[in-house]
Amino acid sequence: MPKEYPASPKAQQLQESKKQRLTYILLVSALCIAFYVLGAWQNTTLPKPVGNSAAITRVDCDPATSSASVPSFGPGSGEALDFDAHHRLTINDTDDSGGLQQFPACPLNFSEYTPCEDRTRGRRFDRAMLVYRERHCPGKDEQVRCLIPAPPGYKTPFKWPKSRDYAYFNNIPHKELSIEKAVQNWIQVEGDKFRFPGGGTMFPRGADAYIDDINKLISLSDGQIRTAVDTGCGVASWGAYLLKRNIIAMSFAPRDTHEAQVQFALERGVPAIIGVMGKHRLPYPSRAFDMAHCSRCLIPWYAHDGLYLAEVDRILRPGGYWILSGPPINWKTHHQGWERTKDDLKQEQDKIEDVARSLCWNKVVEKRDLSIWQKPKNHLECANIKKTYKTPHICKSDNPDAAWYRQMEACVTPLPEVSNQGEVAGGAVEKWPERAFTVPPRIRRGMIPGLDAKKFDEDKKLWEKRIAYYKRTIPIAESRYRNVMDMNANMGGFAASLVKYPVWVMNVVPVNSDRDTLGAIYERGFIGTYQDWCEAFSTYPRTYDLLHADNLFSIYQDRCDITDILLEMDRILRPEGTAIIRDTVDVLTKVQAITKRMRWESRIMDHEDGPFNPEKVLMAVKTYWTAKPSEDQN
Repeated sequence: MPKEYPASPKAQQLQESKKQRLTYILLVSALCIAFYVLGAWQNTTLPKPVGNSAAITRVDCDPATSSASVPSFGPGSGEALDFDAHHRLTINDTDDSGGLQQFPACPLNFSEYTPCEDRTRGRRFDRAMLVYRERHCPGKDEQVRCLIPAPPGYKTPFKWPKSRDYAYFNNIPHKELSIEKAVQNWIQVEGDKFRFPGGGTMFPRGADAYIDDINKLISLSDGQIRTAVDTGCGVASWGAYLLKRNIIAMSFAPRDTHEAQVQFALERGVPAIIGVMGKHRLPYPSRAFDMAHCSRCLIPWYAHDGLYLAEVDRILRPGGYWILSGPPINWKTHHQGWERTKDDLKQEQDKIEDVARSLCWNKVVEKRDLSIWQKPKNHLECANIKKTYKTPHICKSDNPDAAWYRQMEACVTPLPEVSNQGEVAGGAVEKWPERAFTVPPRIRRGMIPGLDAKKFDEDKKLWEKRIAYYKRTIPIAESRYRNVMDMNANMGGFAASLVKYPVWVMNVVPVNSDRDTLGAIYERGFIGTYQDWCEAFSTYPRTYDLLHADNLFSIYQDRCDITDILLEMDRILRPEGTAIIRDTVDVLTKVQAITKRMRWESRIMDHEDGPFNPEKVLMAVKTYWTAKPSEDQN
């Protein structure tokens, strides 16, 4: 083929063609980039600070007295989310949601409504083993579709740490405990406030001094003990004072004649949940807690073949401690005050000691009012002990983590196998705070399908990016929030990303999830519970400041009505609390339409990676309103 020279007409034509193609490619590329930037600018919904770029502008709901500020969303949007407390409005049933019918307000006597722990419904059930105080959720014909009102005069709780010691009387208008437990110093009324002196039935010198006594017997300060469970917690003063030692307690108590124990705890900014040891397992995985505690919690530990102690054994980590104070401990000193005979109390303690030995526990110490046992690190020697103690037998259940409406068993939950006596069954955890960011043993050992160390590290980086994005919109670092719930917690990355802030997180793993990660969350040093979001959560109204729902509605949209889930979120969220909901845009559009009917202010924002990601983020604030002061509570 003849060679083409530069001067030939054919060569010039080829050169010209190449230039045209290159020009066309550059022009198209420039247009694509320009439209991308323009589209991102027009569609972004991140708040644009006005004036000082370090602050977000806010406006008060009364323009005449405006001194606060609110973040504005996007150019000319005219929409705003307000994160400040105002406390001025009473309920207004007019329809201001663009033609959508708003949900009505419930009567004031629903102000403390707990759907699955309703005492009227509970009376239908057996009183034996406190079955009537366990979860009994309403059927479809009993469900209410109205908004739970805050009592008149409701105020945003004091910020932590002041909230540990004080709460507003109008928020929980109950004086019963201040009268009934006056001698024990649980709670006192001071003007328009409650004060919590930190007292308890078995710690008259205060919870702090009581914890100091425990610390003299087992170390609470070396980071080895991080998660605890307090059975029959009262107003959770034990858990409240553990927090300054970097120990977080899951405190629980039933909804019984001691009005609003758990509500008081959460109002103080202390983790707590409504619960009772009845017939069903506690909603926690096996090997969850480093320490369990009972201070005169009135649980018959030796009864039903040691059923309740066997349940503590299930949820206690290998090497974990069980602490008991109150009857029958130190019965020689207290038997007259307890109005029981020495023989009766001695027999009760002997039975408890016997059950503890049958579980292969070791008695660590008993000193004055405290007695402490330790669960073994593994079960290598337990086989020899079980030759002497035939009951309780080794459990035959194939899943010790199954805890949602699963009945307790009076049996010893088997620990994972080990190769030597010094090995911790299931794997040892790091000391706190390294524990929060170290790959949990259940993930490291491949015990959770689909998760490994690589995915764990990717999740950590993901949450660093997400929290940085959230902080541009909501005041996470400004002590605005205290009680936080992650409604679909996955590996606990959201909680881990918040450890440097004055918040605690209730990590919820839906029972409908593809994989059970709650055990790994506890191994990271966080607390949480199982939950079916087609039912109500075991807490009082207005007990959480911030709710986070990551793809929760995609899980449940074909299982139950998402309207009921959103109404439940409204029930447990404080007035002027915040909700962050992540999901696909079509799901969030449905969600936003419902939130408008609930008097929420909301805005759908782009994903942190930009506007072209199909996942979006809905930021919402529950508006402040209360029941009318004229209403009479029935």
